Amino acid sequence: MLWLLWPGLALLSASVAQEKPPTPAGPSRFLCTAFPWDPSSKDCPLPPAAVVPGPPEEQLQATLLQLRETLLQQKETIGQQRQAIRELTAKLGGCEGKPWRKAKDGEDAAMGDLPRDPAKVLDQLSRTMQGLKDRMESLEHQLRANVSLAALPSDLREMLQRRLGDLERQLLSKVAELESEKTQLHNETSAHRQKTEAALNALLERVAELERGSSAFKAPDAFKVSLPLRTNYLYGKVKKTLPELYALTVCLWLKSGASPGIGTPFSYAVPGQANEVVLIEWGNNPIELLINDKVAQLPLFISDGKWHHICVTWTTRDGMWEAFQDGEKLGTGDNLAPWHPIKPGGVLILGQEQDTVGGRFDATQAFVGEMSQFNIWDRVLKPEDIMNIANCSANMPGNIIPWVDNNVDVFGGATKWPSETCEERLLDL
Repeated sequence: MLWLLWPGLALLSASVAQEKPPTPAGPSRFLCTAFPWDPSSKDCPLPPAAVVPGPPEEQLQATLLQLRETLLQQKETIGQQRQAIRELTAKLGGCEGKPWRKAKDGEDAAMGDLPRDPAKVLDQLSRTMQGLKDRMESLEHQLRANVSLAALPSDLREMLQRRLGDLERQLLSKVAELESEKTQLHNETSAHRQKTEAALNALLERVAELERGSSAFKAPDAFKVSLPLRTNYLYGKVKKTLPELYALTVCLWLKSGASPGIGTPFSYAVPGQANEVVLIEWGNNPIELLINDKVAQLPLFISDGKWHHICVTWTTRDGMWEAFQDGEKLGTGDNLAPWHPIKPGGVLILGQEQDTVGGRFDATQAFVGEMSQFNIWDRVLKPEDIMNIANCSANMPGNIIPWVDNNVDVFGGATKWPSETCEERLLDL
């Protein structure tokens, strides 16, 4: 029975077409043609029609009414959409043809509310602050007028002035007391800090010695330094430095056959004085002891290629000095840098003479040979002590600079070797 509906649908479409206003000619046209419906075709499915109970004619009429209502609703929707498109197109054209304008007071801008003018905000804040300032000044004037000393009785005014003076003196006294306590506390803190730092440094040195381990030789002092060539790059360096000294004794074993002159067995330089303490035999000159660049010639003769024990003593009092070779005193004198203390914090070099602190060596002044048992004391040793050291009767390490392996570094090809025993060196004399 459904194929009977197609003529009705064609008539309904024709009536709808007559009701629509004439459409201007365009490139697209639609043509409706009625043809029998094929139930097996899926190209043009029909929406399911509402089933209305009753005779077939009533069902057909209800279906036609429903289709007509649907077409009218679609027509109305299409018209509304076209109207909205025209309005949006008009607005877009207006936006493209006109520049943006600032919204008036009470009017929203096209792209949202614009911020307030910063100049106006600053001006308003300035006026507010000026008003507050004026009010504060007015209150200050009123307060001064209310408490003016001129308006007070003379006795009350004098009492207030005395009271203010007393308070001022008490305040100054308290401030001075606090400053004194602050200075005292600072001094105590500085002294305590210095003591703590000294203790920590001593502890660190001890830890470093323990970390380096034991000596590579049979005993820490059983070694010698060998400097076989006359160059400006072979030398040894004592790690420790000297404190301020008013007297000293330097002893060492030497073996050298160099000619002319054995060179510089040791030199001690400080900032501002490269020749603070030096023992040198240069060229055809005799061995010399330099203190603060002052010279004393020593009657020592050791360039025979054999081991010799050498000691020199000095004291700042009258610049007295002594020279010992193999335990015997061979010379003495005075006026060698009298009343000059040996400066602390310098560099002690073995085998080279320093022209600057720790450097600028001269090859012509370099020591050639071997040395051992280099010790320094902060006092003048007695002649019998020096004799006991020289004949191997006593072993007295220096209390300022002892001869230990961990305290001497060698550079430039200088070497450290196990040394002969003291008795073996005596047999070489």
